Amino acid sequence: MPLTADRTLFRNVSILDSTGAQPYPGDVLVDHDRISAVGTVDAAATEGARVVEGRGRTLMSGLCDAHTHFTWNNSADLDGLAALPVEEHLLFAVESARSYLDSGYTMCLGAASAKDRLDVVCRDAINAGRIPGPRYLANGPEIAVTGGELVKGITWFADGPDEMRKAVRRLIEIGVDQIKLSMTGEEITGTQRAEDTYMSDEEVAMAVTEAHRRGKRVCAHARSAESVKMCVRHGVDIVYHASFTDEEGMDLLEQAKDWVFVAPGVNWLIATLYEAADFGFPQEAAEAVGYKRELEKATAAMIEMHKRGIRVLPGGDYGFAWTPHGTYARDLQHFVERFEFTPMEAILAATAQGGEIMLRDGELGKVQPGYLADLLLVDGDPLADITVLQDKEKLNGIMKDGRFHKDPA
Repeated sequence: MPLTADRTLFRNVSILDSTGAQPYPGDVLVDHDRISAVGTVDAAATEGARVVEGRGRTLMSGLCDAHTHFTWNNSADLDGLAALPVEEHLLFAVESARSYLDSGYTMCLGAASAKDRLDVVCRDAINAGRIPGPRYLANGPEIAVTGGELVKGITWFADGPDEMRKAVRRLIEIGVDQIKLSMTGEEITGTQRAEDTYMSDEEVAMAVTEAHRRGKRVCAHARSAESVKMCVRHGVDIVYHASFTDEEGMDLLEQAKDWVFVAPGVNWLIATLYEAADFGFPQEAAEAVGYKRELEKATAAMIEMHKRGIRVLPGGDYGFAWTPHGTYARDLQHFVERFEFTPMEAILAATAQGGEIMLRDGELGKVQPGYLADLLLVDGDPLADITVLQDKEKLNGIMKDGRFHKDPA
């Protein structure tokens, strides 16, 4: 058989398959865009395939960021999200998409776009093969009520159920995959507290009803205890942050754990508290407005959620000056060091559960026959050192759809 770029044999790799099993030595055969064999591969099936010598390196699934902002433009000023002209903003979003793939992220769930159609345009360009990027579920501008805007110029407004219905319908019209609600405050604004809840039950219920009617999901910026309970009561599919979840909210999340996801965006809290001084927000200011307290509350909440089997996924709010694009895998380290995940549990959250939140369980997030060939060849053992996934030099190979974005050669 002739050598073909459509078939690749990874020989002598350590297979981290994201089933929960410990890594094991073996071979993995990719045929076109799918994994066709894992472990022991029939020699006849490998004839003519390109061979990549693993030399014991780790082969694992590509990663998922559950709270992605292609359009967050590494600004040191929140208002900078709106100030960038749309032409330059699109170019930045295209660069962000590539940055995710360069960093080993083959799955991303959009959590809001700074301008109406930027996420949708990037998703469509990725799907058409025009630009490199992860598999992407696109969002639009987040919806807030009057007085609940966190960042000026990037938000749509809806007051009351009727306006909420219309806003959701307009977003669906522009082609989004999910709807984003901005339900609570954010301390860095200086005026809006994380424990404040701005939306009413009626507004949240309408958003979910209208989105689900059209087959779309809803995600929500929900830091306060009350907002988390509102999310679960009304069927919000993805809860972002959830820092101040109380006992009642914890019970509701546990009851809903078969369908709800939580993505805390923990790196935002840590970096805003400890690493934003050079950008005008010193630690003492962050502590004064409550970020240290929120980090403590969020840490305790995520530990409890994890114990209860609630799906907590990494990712969130990368794209500010102190949380720059390209540093996404820090979340995995935080899960291990702060949330009491084992390295294996953190990787499962970023791979197998990533496939679930992308609505492609059975196709994404595992190294198993029949799964799409979105793979990382890692020079190191992430179970021994989770930080190896932050080192792009250690990501020797990055494959999506059976083709190398980063060739091991």
